Amino acid sequence: MSGRFAGQVMVVTGAAQGIGQGVAQRAAAEGAQVVLVDRADFVDEVAAAIGPQAVGFNADLETHAGAQAAMDFAARHFGGIDILVNNVGGAIRMRPYAAFEPAQIDAEIRRSLMPTLYGCHAVLPHLLARGGGTIVNVSSNATRGIHRVPYSAAKGGINALTQSLAMELGEHHIRVVATAPGGTAAPPRRVPRNAEGDSAQEQAWMAQAVEQVTASTFLKRYATVDEQVAPILFLASREASYITGSILPVAGGDTG
Repeated sequence: MSGRFAGQVMVVTGAAQGIGQGVAQRAAAEGAQVVLVDRADFVDEVAAAIGPQAVGFNADLETHAGAQAAMDFAARHFGGIDILVNNVGGAIRMRPYAAFEPAQIDAEIRRSLMPTLYGCHAVLPHLLARGGGTIVNVSSNATRGIHRVPYSAAKGGINALTQSLAMELGEHHIRVVATAPGGTAAPPRRVPRNAEGDSAQEQAWMAQAVEQVTASTFLKRYATVDEQVAPILFLASREASYITGSILPVAGGDTG
């Protein structure tokens, strides 16, 4: 797909590791100028390894100010924005809902809903100025699943955001789409999912969730990172120019 994104500027959030890093690397290889946004300090290191067509930006996307700063930087650096991939998110804890503390519920929503909600809002002036563009939200098939109800609720919010915003922005030539990944076997995280670490009980609950996710797929395995990156970039590309408001499950047959 060499040149598929030639002449386009793409912002990828949560790009310092995992699926986001894979999206940024492949988009740059296919011609995009890419801004990698992450709150991890090593995002600049990841961008530098991609090459001069990529640049890193450090921001906390759980705040609107962080999202706005990232989009403004991208537009200044490359002259505008054509594509935003909202990839920040991920369950912090796995436990039955009754075992969640109120502050933990709030933290899950901040992690997995607010960066996408804020990112969509902050990028709109730039897409409108460009006369169109594309937003790809990374949701999850975990809108149905055990031991992560707050995370599931956050991803359900992303699905609703995707469909409502697509309806609102169609007349402005802005497409809004999403993928809904299932379980994905990513490399070891450089920043842990749960900075406090998991207790033995939490590890057991995690194992139960992994078992449920694997059993729910038709293919009975986790996806690779590449298997998640490809659909994201298809939806971001001009090949998907008549697709908007859609949420594409990428979960081995489990629709969540």
